[in-house]
Amino acid sequence: MTKTFTGIAATLACLVSTVTPAAADWRADFGTYNIGILSGENEADRLRRYSCLQELMTDTLGVPVELYPAADYAGVMQGLLAGQLHHAGLGASGYAGIYLQDPEAVDVVMTSANVDGSLGYYSVIVTRADSGIETLEDMAGRSLAYADANSASGYLFPRAELRLAGIEDAYFGRVGFSGGHEQGVIAVLQGQYDAAATWSSLLGEHAEGYSRGNIRRMVDNGLLDMNDIKIIWTSDLIPNGPTVLRKDLPQEARALVMDLFLNMKERQPDCYNATIGGEGGGFVEIGHDFYETAVRLREDEIASSR
Repeated sequence: MTKTFTGIAATLACLVSTVTPAAADWRADFGTYNIGILSGENEADRLRRYSCLQELMTDTLGVPVELYPAADYAGVMQGLLAGQLHHAGLGASGYAGIYLQDPEAVDVVMTSANVDGSLGYYSVIVTRADSGIETLEDMAGRSLAYADANSASGYLFPRAELRLAGIEDAYFGRVGFSGGHEQGVIAVLQGQYDAAATWSSLLGEHAEGYSRGNIRRMVDNGLLDMNDIKIIWTSDLIPNGPTVLRKDLPQEARALVMDLFLNMKERQPDCYNATIGGEGGGFVEIGHDFYETAVRLREDEIASSR
């Protein structure tokens, strides 16, 4: 059974009071294994993509697995910090936000490689193809939608790079948050914003929305034709987001999760592609050091807002 993320604290309290420490009989006392799913696309498509993973995880762990699609990034972050979620795929910025609040809450364990084996992706700013906007210079006085304040590619990295280039928020006529990557692109297509920040691998076929990213998912879901948008800005490479596990997850459960994910592309390729929302090179182990730049940027963002 899948549940929504609304009222996660109250709902999860009925299922698991805290994440159970490792024990020989951990399944008997564990309750449900709870996976947080970031916002970015509509809830129905998120749940459809993750349904196969829910089944695989249930079979692998031998305990019920619940999916919790958050209304925003902060919902998953707070669920992990509170011990109400055991597992989530995050962006680099979301992980940095958790780490800065509690370095002992979660472990970075892996990320998903690209089809060419690389471990990064790009923030892109997109406009309508018929808008007449060709470059950032054309965006002076126009409106820009960021995805979410806790998004790496939808806010933290593009805003930092733009500021380094001398482009502050005041350069644009209006800056706001769309509530997610998919919502931002739709807002551009509907004329609510002139441009939006989102993400892409920029690998593979343009017509397919590239190999992976928000625009690939939107193309796959019939929400976007690549002829309708134009990319006017591309960031430097951003580290692919991590999969994190609560530090107090039982060791046997951790080992089973790692084995499932690290071999998913070979053993369950259809579920792997569905889970990552496109094509990739499999999950690979990674650690905290890979995200130190994101942590520093997040610290700078916090300091500048004081």
